[in-house]
Amino acid sequence: MTLTNKTIIITGSSRGVGAETAALLAGEGANVVVNYRSKAPRANKVVTGIEEAGGKAIAVGADVTQAEDAQALVDTAIENFGGLDYLILNASGGMESGMPEDYAMTLNRDSQLRLARLAAEKMNPGGRIVFVTSHQAHFIREVPTMAEYTPVAESKRAGEDALLAEVPALAEKDISLVVVSADMIEGTVTAALLNRLHPGAIEARREEAGKLYTVAEFAAEVAKMVTADVETGHVELVGGAGGFIK
Repeated sequence: MTLTNKTIIITGSSRGVGAETAALLAGEGANVVVNYRSKAPRANKVVTGIEEAGGKAIAVGADVTQAEDAQALVDTAIENFGGLDYLILNASGGMESGMPEDYAMTLNRDSQLRLARLAAEKMNPGGRIVFVTSHQAHFIREVPTMAEYTPVAESKRAGEDALLAEVPALAEKDISLVVVSADMIEGTVTAALLNRLHPGAIEARREEAGKLYTVAEFAAEVAKMVTADVETGHVELVGGAGGFIK
């Protein structure tokens, strides 16, 4: 129970990697804020699962692209649990239909940086911000990806760069930043969509990489990086980066 009395916000945690990470960290004793944009029943189910296992969690609806929602997310965490220690920036997107042309950049760069800054203002010393990304985004300037994913990849890399540039300001508050990146994740909505658009894409990546992580496996790696003994600004390339690094 290494995280007893520590409070963690996990954005986009009503399903997938975020939900699995929430359950793992709650199992370590953390107070977990399960953030969702619109699917309250799904988020409440995650909270129920955590509570039934003896953990502590609340579900908080907040669209992180909206400044007032981002502030309310931070404030609600502190009001319920008395403080804030960690922030996992897991929410991402940009392939949704019906969104403005600049939505990917708004969500994956601008909103990530704003929420990081809002959280840092209230976070306890010794805290950490973890940014979750993909190899397809981290290496987008060196290795091209599928056209449909390129705007997402470029915006997530821009978000990563913006957060890394924030490291000195975070250090003044005794807050560290870690980036966690992985290849395509088996069982995620994004991977399934890309595989539908490009049949065989997952199999091809699996063959080139040697292994693709499952949702549960990647969540375990994200959870580890919350308290990992690494320098601020560290980029964790989960599973290596076969096909991206020559």
